[in-house]
Amino acid sequence: MTGSSGASGPSGGTVNRLRPRRSCLAVPGSNPRFLEKAQGLPADQVFLDLEDACAPLAKEGARHTIVEALNEGDWGGKTRVVRVNDWTTHWTYRDVITVVEGAGQNLDCVMLPKVQDAQQVHALDLLLTQIEKTVGLQVGRIGIEAQLENARGLVNVDEIAAASPRLEALIFGPADFMASINMKTLVVGEQPPGYPADAYHYILMRILMAARAHDLQAIDGPYLQIRNVDGYREVARRAAALGFDGKWVLHPGQVEASNEIFSPSQEDYDHAELILDAYEYFTSEAGGRKGSAMIGDEMIDEASRKMALVVAGKGRAAGLTRTSEFEAPEA
Repeated sequence: MTGSSGASGPSGGTVNRLRPRRSCLAVPGSNPRFLEKAQGLPADQVFLDLEDACAPLAKEGARHTIVEALNEGDWGGKTRVVRVNDWTTHWTYRDVITVVEGAGQNLDCVMLPKVQDAQQVHALDLLLTQIEKTVGLQVGRIGIEAQLENARGLVNVDEIAAASPRLEALIFGPADFMASINMKTLVVGEQPPGYPADAYHYILMRILMAARAHDLQAIDGPYLQIRNVDGYREVARRAAALGFDGKWVLHPGQVEASNEIFSPSQEDYDHAELILDAYEYFTSEAGGRKGSAMIGDEMIDEASRKMALVVAGKGRAAGLTRTSEFEAPEA
């Protein structure tokens, strides 16, 4: 997902909902050492976890540890997210209140796991609005990421994607999802044995279509064999090829791979920028106001421009710089 999309809250101001998310690093909220280390890693996003990575007895203390890390840490421009517990637990409301009241000015998004219907997103949106109004934060600034982890959530994904203007991303949660549909495998992210095709293709495409229909990002979930970077690369390439914007990383060794795979190559980036320049020239008065033109053996038109915008946007977000320039043909 590229370009610039924003939403304005009732108290004014535009919020960028399309932040870079090539690599989304999971960090246990109860571990101060990991929280400190995460600040120096080149991940686009870091989410501080109050859910699966925190034991039940550690959750209350982890809330305050996260508040301290958000307020006092140097996150270097990363997108800062907290994953709260899901609405079927008794921890959720206190997770949100403690973190947002304590560090809302240093928080970009709240991740809601195990989302099953639009009402759960509505509830989080309403709670965030009440807290923002109470403590004087810009209403609507804090975004929501919705994690889909079971069959019901996938069936309702279109309604979930349309549930709130705060929504920024839909996330595939493979481990719980695999369990919810009785998939016969214990290796999260790998294909189940004996199945001749991609068992995740429908799931990923369903999430991707809902995300794109509502201008949201689509993020693939974790790969749990954290030392198998080649395996990580393989499954990440699958998601990137479909059009996903990024993937979770559970280990520092996965960050570089994710950033690379979800960024265009230098060659593709240069070519996309060349197409945009050429299209602009050939549709201008100087270029003859043509609806299409040729670059070498390649015809470019409005559809080419749209495709090039995607690649160029991803390259710019990744910090790539051009190594070639368009030269207008001599008259």
